[in-house]
Amino acid sequence: MEINDQRGRIFVSPQAYADQEGWHEVAAELRRDDPVLRVEAEGYTPFFALTRHADVFEVSRRSDIFFNTRNAVLGPDANFELIRSMGIDPKTLIHMDGVEHRDHRHVTNDWFKPAAVKRRQEDIEAIADEFADKLVDFGGSCDFAQDIAVPYTLRVIMSIFGVPQADERLMLELTQGIFGAADPEYLGDVGDPLTYLTRTVARFDEYFAALTEDRRAHPTDDLATVIANGQIDGCPMERHAQLWYYIIVATAGHDTTSYALAGGMEALLRQPDQLAALAVDPALATNAAEEMIRWTAPVRAFLRYAQEDTEIAGVPIAAGERVLLSYPSANRDDAVFTDPMRFDITRPDADKLISFGLGVHYCLGSQFARREVRTMLPKLLERVSAIELAGDPQWAEANFVGGVKHLPVTYTLR
Repeated sequence: MEINDQRGRIFVSPQAYADQEGWHEVAAELRRDDPVLRVEAEGYTPFFALTRHADVFEVSRRSDIFFNTRNAVLGPDANFELIRSMGIDPKTLIHMDGVEHRDHRHVTNDWFKPAAVKRRQEDIEAIADEFADKLVDFGGSCDFAQDIAVPYTLRVIMSIFGVPQADERLMLELTQGIFGAADPEYLGDVGDPLTYLTRTVARFDEYFAALTEDRRAHPTDDLATVIANGQIDGCPMERHAQLWYYIIVATAGHDTTSYALAGGMEALLRQPDQLAALAVDPALATNAAEEMIRWTAPVRAFLRYAQEDTEIAGVPIAAGERVLLSYPSANRDDAVFTDPMRFDITRPDADKLISFGLGVHYCLGSQFARREVRTMLPKLLERVSAIELAGDPQWAEANFVGGVKHLPVTYTLR
């Protein structure tokens, strides 16, 4: 791939994110020397990569100037053109702005408010217990990412959604088909990421069309019922937007949190003293969850589009140009975080993380993500007297949502 500045490769290449140490070395250099880097890569509309916390914060706050659009996720221009020619045109909350975004977000907003999420703590506790108990079944070793983090976070979001446990394997396959389409491991025999993606969307459509019909005929106390019966301006939600509403809740509500938990656990295992401190004082789990989400930043980036001529850190940005908000880089900015490359569950500034975004596009599921992580940590440490890495972790090759996809561990049960 031809690119005007090879440092810009860390934002474009899915493979670059699989090398976290190398990725953050380049990001640190950019924060210091070129915090608003113009990236011109073959096959991509040029963009400005923002790596400093202050700039990501300001653009996120200024939703009046910087809009989300249907191209809010970074990818080759030809891919977007091709999938749209095949009838796939994602329309989720991350692809909307203004009144349209406000009205669609309002459909489910009450379900994600702190008080509403808190009422589900007992359910989250029960699910965490169920999956922590599986450590006994695994007999002293497992892939923590695939055996614990993934199915646990999937069960939580599907229980909220109202999807039966019997369909969880299908949902896992489909969510990986959306966010993992660029990763060779998930492609299997399909080979082509776009073919894999289009097949996945078609299967999602079939499943959720049936679910919508059922929830309209037999409404229940679940999120699927809310979406199935959601209205915009007094009219039923348009079917295309409804499908993608289901998809974004199923995917973003699952993959991001599993990556935060698995990647955070890797960091804990590399800091045995912090792991021991957490075992002694479970109350540390609340701040530990913040630090794990800061450290992992599972959502890699979003694009915003300037609606008028402006500037960022003295760099002119013309109307119509786009900027990339790099959350992993912003979360390691030493202008905001003390010793940012150190993982520390007692970090006093962990709450300054920007993994969930900011402003009108602040992540709807942030409260669930926090609760899932901080609930699971004490459950695990109640059951093991020792746990350590049993091999090298593997990171997903993905430049939108990614993290640790395999985390081999060995442990001793209490």
